[in-house]
Amino acid sequence: MLQDNYQEDNIVTLEWQEHIRRRPGMYIGKLGDGSSYDDGIYVLLKEVLDNSVDEYMMGFGKTIEITLNDKQVTVRDHGRGVPLGKVKDVCSRMNTGAKYDSKAFKKSVG
Repeated sequence: MLQDNYQEDNIVTLEWQEHIRRRPGMYIGKLGDGSSYDDGIYVLLKEVLDNSVDEYMMGFGKTIEITLNDKQVTVRDHGRGVPLGKVKDVCSRMNTGAKYDSKAFKKSVG
């Protein structure tokens, strides 16, 4: 039953980490177990592949290896990778990357 008690105190502001925890589907699409083509895991896989293709297209990776085993996918490119001093930021801070200007990436597919 719907209640008509939508008030100012119903509006909340979440920190970005909490927003991702509560609504991950807004960032990666449909949550699922991988059995459907539109499950969010494929959005994440596409992002990994796009990054590998970017490195390849710019001449930094000569090979992209994709391995499928049962329900596991491994992608390995031989590109530059993430500089060690920034791995923590790239893996834990939203909107961190090198594709916001053209200094390091002249081309980008994703």
